[in-house]
Amino acid sequence: MATPNGNDSHIASEPRKVALVTGITGQDGSYLTEFLVGKGYEVHGLIRRSSNYNTQRINHIYVDPHNANKALMKLHYADLSDASSLRRWLDVIKPDEVYNLAAQSHVAVSFEIPDYTADVVATGALRLLEAVRSHMADNGRTVKYYQAGSSEMFGSTPPPQSETTPFHPRSPYAASKVAAHWYTVNYREAYGLYACNGILFNHESPRRGENFVTRKITRALGRIKVGLQTKLFLGNIQASRDWGFAGDYVEAMWLMLQQEKPDDYVVATEESHTVEEFLEVSFGYLGLNWKDHVEIDKRYFRPTEVDNLKGDASKAKEMLKWKPKVGFEAGEDDGG
Repeated sequence: MATPNGNDSHIASEPRKVALVTGITGQDGSYLTEFLVGKGYEVHGLIRRSSNYNTQRINHIYVDPHNANKALMKLHYADLSDASSLRRWLDVIKPDEVYNLAAQSHVAVSFEIPDYTADVVATGALRLLEAVRSHMADNGRTVKYYQAGSSEMFGSTPPPQSETTPFHPRSPYAASKVAAHWYTVNYREAYGLYACNGILFNHESPRRGENFVTRKITRALGRIKVGLQTKLFLGNIQASRDWGFAGDYVEAMWLMLQQEKPDDYVVATEESHTVEEFLEVSFGYLGLNWKDHVEIDKRYFRPTEVDNLKGDASKAKEMLKWKPKVGFEAGEDDGG
């Protein structure tokens, strides 16, 4: 006997996996949503209420929820500072996987608003973990949790940095991420939660916020080329970072939640380049000399600098079978 859509009645289509993503409007949130929708997931994103729309990174994925069959991404108002909203949406959405990407993620700004940074980045992660734990306990469900860590947690610890490298955070943002990391480990050990920390080194893209150094440089470069500006003001150009492409890194997040057991993983290219090298390569593509346009402004130096970050991602390569596809110079060409 055939069902109305022509399939045999005993063949049931597998229900879609459901993911809940905080920080869905950010760089990583948008790439992760594209990735998950491509895998057949239904994705729910939590967004903060704002008088200005800030959904430009995900507008191309958005379908009016009235078109239920095609709307595979749905948005809901919530905030990591509001525990009741987190628990409510977990109960309504009933996700299989939760990705906590939301943060006040600008290192320099965290020195200006340390209290807010700690509340969202550190305590916000704790609120979400507790909401997941209590939702699971009350509903008898299993939910997998991903916590977005950062290479900034290593701070002044010399490279290469792996999962066993001690943390020495050098900013309110980094210290808050360290707290979120250990909250995640604690919930895994105390309650048996399937919870993973992804310690991601710098990852860039055309969707990166324009006040982050890579986009600040590439945006200024375009404006210099067409005569809209002549100078670019930067801080410490000797700082060295392990830069990858955000589109590659979201796959590693997903892979962590597909393993038999939860664990923590460093995600990196294992190459380090200074901001000065980034200037050389990017200005070089347009036949310009960065020294003619870049001026150092002490205002952009942090009270405590992080000199050199370079990841050791051997564990992710071995356990997750993950490796980056876009390299440093290719990233300049291909949008990384």
